[in-house]
Amino acid sequence: MLKTLLKSVRQYKKETLLSPLCVVVEVFIEMYIPYIMGLLIDNGINKGDMDYVRKMGLFTILLALISLVLGASASYFSAHAAAGFTANLRHDMFYHIQDFSFENIDKFSSASLVTRLTTDTNNIQQAYQMSIRMAVRAPFMMIISLFMAVSISWRLTLVFLVAVPVLAFAMILIIKNARPYFPRIFRAYDELNRKVRENIRGIREVKTYVHEEEQIENFKKSTSKIYKLFRRAMFIMAFNRPVMTMMIDAVMLALYWFGAKLIVGHQLATGQLVSMFSYTMSILMSLMILSMIFTQLMMAQSSGRRVADVLTAKPTIVNPAKSALTSVTNGKVVFDHVDFKYNKEDAHYALRDIDLRIKSGETLGIIGETGSSKSTLISMIPRLYDVTGGAVRVGGHNVRSYDLKTLRDNVAVVLQKNVLFTGTIKDNLKWGNEKASDEEIVWAAKIAQADGFIREMPDGYDTMVEQGGNNVSGGQKQRITIARALLKKPKILILDDSTSAVDTKTEREIWEALKRDLPETTKIIISQRIVSIKDADRIVVMNHGKIEDVGTHDELIKRNDLYSSIAKFQEENSK
Repeated sequence: MLKTLLKSVRQYKKETLLSPLCVVVEVFIEMYIPYIMGLLIDNGINKGDMDYVRKMGLFTILLALISLVLGASASYFSAHAAAGFTANLRHDMFYHIQDFSFENIDKFSSASLVTRLTTDTNNIQQAYQMSIRMAVRAPFMMIISLFMAVSISWRLTLVFLVAVPVLAFAMILIIKNARPYFPRIFRAYDELNRKVRENIRGIREVKTYVHEEEQIENFKKSTSKIYKLFRRAMFIMAFNRPVMTMMIDAVMLALYWFGAKLIVGHQLATGQLVSMFSYTMSILMSLMILSMIFTQLMMAQSSGRRVADVLTAKPTIVNPAKSALTSVTNGKVVFDHVDFKYNKEDAHYALRDIDLRIKSGETLGIIGETGSSKSTLISMIPRLYDVTGGAVRVGGHNVRSYDLKTLRDNVAVVLQKNVLFTGTIKDNLKWGNEKASDEEIVWAAKIAQADGFIREMPDGYDTMVEQGGNNVSGGQKQRITIARALLKKPKILILDDSTSAVDTKTEREIWEALKRDLPETTKIIISQRIVSIKDADRIVVMNHGKIEDVGTHDELIKRNDLYSSIAKFQEENSK
């Protein structure tokens, strides 16, 4: 895990090394000051030598100033290194996610990925900053303080050496009991993020169906779960401070008692006892700092594993070697006894023994009941998922042989869930082809029957699209996304129920324009409406992940019960 995460330090190695270096020098100076203070008391104040007091006092002030500069520098370097490291970490995660297949996204879930990019990386940043500063400072301070304390009086050193194992045991016990809660806390964060995203994305449906109270209750349950888990973890970790305070008080009382006896017995000077108090406090405070660091590291450990899981996850779909095909000759598609299941461990197949041949330039309709794997079938063509068994061929070659960009540029898919991005309509259309000219943009919009309503907008093609496309209707959004796909000038065009929000007249105009202007493009249309596919060259009837029948509209009406029942039901409801 650490090896994976630390690869993201990169250009911040210098700051990462400078911070602990400044800390080490700062600690040496800081631990030398109590020793000087002891000399100042014993050789200056007690003997009435004011010249010695002034000289050592000025020297102490100089050391304090140097220590201050080093401490400030260490803080700057550690903050700079931690912020840069986290920025790189987010960058590496985000870029790696771009290579993920749909299968990878399904495994992690989008809500969990957002949590890992935000909450988890914040925890790692805090732990990293603490590790290169405080985690260096505390051990060095403890070691040097221990050495100095022993050099002053090894007898008094035995007092707090007894306390160290007690504190270490208490710390281990606390960490052991608190650690299991943190993975559960971050999973609860994932769930909260999922619910928040669903609520915000579907806020119109929430308000339409008056489900605000239910959503608020769901939110309360998620936040309450996080609160309870955090409360239990913090309750256990809260024992750290009272244990530390009790041990510090006990050690200080012991020092007062035994130190006074040594002074009375002329075995210890007053200044030396003052120095001992400083070094003892440094040792005990170092232990307290270490306990805080371990607390933060416990949280960061869970976060680090989650981030490392993303960084080390191998995309299930990868580009083939350099010999990959970089051109698609035609739109012929062959499903050669294809099997597919989403989970390799699951016994259930989403697709089973799909054997289908689609001619280049053919218009193919696909229909079936909800859950019959229509969308799953077409997702095999651009390799959004890879087949479990069999093969899918495009233009006479297995889709695994193509360069991914080449394949997906030639297979345009308008998915069931249309997404527009913040920017102008023109910007959104150029997702299909960023180099498209204005003439090409208008050409695609006209085929998709979008040119008319776009020109009626305040700024035409330069009209801003709000987040999620909330300032355009469902039908307008669908037509814009169709136009966007057409700008690819693909060999294969797949429309996955992408005219469901368009009226039948406009829909027919879109199909006529596609046939007229893209005669050589293979067109695959998934629809729940018979009227949308009845004029297709052939229609595929899907049922429970299998092809039940293939034929024209007239043929299927006569021989296929499922198709004829759907047609009859829709016809009756349209009257």
